[in-house]
Parts: sequence; structure tokens; C-alpha cells
Amino acid sequence: MLNNEINVLRAKKKWTQQQLADQIGVSRQTIAAMEKNKYNPSLILAFKVANALDIPITDVFNYKEDNK
Repeated sequence: MLNNEINVLRAKKKWTQQQLADQIGVSRQTIAAMEKNKYNPSLILAFKVANALDIPITDVFNYKEDNK
């Protein structure tokens, strides 16, 4: 499962979902879905998020095996 800290990191920059979306060229709904772990971004989009937040990608996203 891919987890992220987008909402926490975005809040530290005092950005709205819309502001982050505008920075990386996606809709606000895409940001909301990523923050709720309902949408896994492509690798390129993940890098865009990390670059916009000025944080290493590994500090934004982390992956854990889904052990069922």
C-alpha cells in the first residue's frame, strides 16, 4: 500500500489543495484523492508533488506490502 504525508507537508507550507494542484498541473480533486489514499499517482506525478513541496520523494510517499 502506498501511503503519503501530502496533507501534513502541504499544511506546513500553508497551501490549500488547490494551490498544490495548480503547482503540479492537476485538479484539486486529484490532490484530495491522493491525500485520502484513494488514488496512487504515477511515478512522474509523485515526483512533481515532492518537487513542489521541496521535499525528497521518500519523505512524501512510502510503500508497505499489503499482507493479507
